[in-house]
Amino acid sequence: MENEARAYDASHIKVLEWPEAVRLRPGMYIGSTGERGVHQLLFEVADRAVHEVLSGRAGSVGVTFLADGGVRVTDDGPGVAFAAAGNTEGPGLEALLTESSFGARPDDRHAVAMTLSGLGPAVANALSSRLTAEVRREGVRWVQEYVRGVAVAPPTVAGPATGSGTTLTFRPDVTVFGEAQCSFAVLAEYFRELAFLNRGLDISLTDERPPGGPQVARFRFLGGVRDFVLSLPARAGTPVHTDVIGFEREDPRMAGTMEVALRWCGSPEERIRGFANSMATPYGGTHEAGLREGVAAALDAYAHGRRLLSAEGPDLDADRITEGLTAVVSVKLDRPEFVGATRRELGNAPVRGCVGEAVREHLGAWLEENPEQARAVVDRILRAEALD
Repeated sequence: MENEARAYDASHIKVLEWPEAVRLRPGMYIGSTGERGVHQLLFEVADRAVHEVLSGRAGSVGVTFLADGGVRVTDDGPGVAFAAAGNTEGPGLEALLTESSFGARPDDRHAVAMTLSGLGPAVANALSSRLTAEVRREGVRWVQEYVRGVAVAPPTVAGPATGSGTTLTFRPDVTVFGEAQCSFAVLAEYFRELAFLNRGLDISLTDERPPGGPQVARFRFLGGVRDFVLSLPARAGTPVHTDVIGFEREDPRMAGTMEVALRWCGSPEERIRGFANSMATPYGGTHEAGLREGVAAALDAYAHGRRLLSAEGPDLDADRITEGLTAVVSVKLDRPEFVGATRRELGNAPVRGCVGEAVREHLGAWLEENPEQARAVVDRILRAEALD
C-alpha cells in the first residue's frame, strides 16, 4: 500500500497551456507583481519597438500612460505582419503575442536587454486583462483584441491606414498586479538613459493620468554618452575643466565597441556609471576596472613627464585620482558575459585591457593637447593628497 501511495506516473503531470503557464507563475517571467512587474510589462512590449528604431526600420517610439490605467506603445515602423493578410516574412503579430516559444534574439552588440524571459509582448499579453493590437501596414489598418492572452476574434481590417507602424495598448490585470501602476519619474529616467546610450534613439513619454493635464518628456541625444556626462554636473559639483573627454572605439579583441566620456568635477565623490549592451552594471565589472586603470596610467605618465611628480617619488594615489571623476563607460559586445544570474556585473576578461588601453591613449592625448586643463586636474589630485 505504501509503494502504491508513492507511485508517480504520467497521470500526475499537468501540462500548462498558454497563457495559463504565465498567469500561474508571473514572477518567473517578469520578476514581480508590484510596480517593478508593471514596469517590466512595458519593457517587454517596448523592446520590439526600440529595436525597430535601432535597426533603422522606424524613427521613434511613443509610450503613453492612459487615464484608465492602460499603457500604449507605438512606433512608426513598417508594421508587424499579419498572417491573415498573407504576409509570411518573420513572425506574425499573432505569434509575437501568443507563442511562449518565440524566444529572445541572440546576444549581439546592437541588442538592448529589456526583456527578462525573451517572450516580449507575449508575456505582457498573458498578464493583461485586455490588449489591443493595431497595425498600419501597406495602406491598411488591422486591429485585433485579446483578453488575458486569448484572441477575442481573428484580426480584422478597420479601414485605410495613414502612415505605418504598430501600436500595442495593454491594461495590466488587477487580479495579478492589484493597484500597482507605472511610475512616470522612474520610467522617464530609464528611457532617458537608454537614449543617451543609443545615439539618435527617439523616445517620447506621455502621462495622461495627472488631473492637471498631461505630462510629456522626449528623449533624443545625438551626443551619446558625452551628453550623458554633461547632464550630471548639477549632482557632481562645478567642473574642474571645461572639456568633456570622450571617444568611441571598436576593438575586435573584445568583439565589440566602447564609448567613454569623463570629466572631473568639484564633488569629492566618484561617479562612474557602467553599461553593457545598454544595461546598467551597478556592481561594476571589467569595463569599469579598465576605465580606472586607464585613467590612472594616463595621469601618472603625464604627471611624471611634466615633472609634476619626482622621478623617484610614488605614483599618484589611485583612490585620489578618481575623486570627483564623473564618467560613463558603455560597451556593446557580441557575446556579453556576466558574473551571476542577475546580470549586474560584466565579466568579459578581454574588455578590461581593451578599455584600459583606449582610455590611457585618449586621455593621455587630451592631457598633452590641453596643458592648462590638464594641470587643473593634476593639481586637484595633488591638493587632495596633501590634505591626507
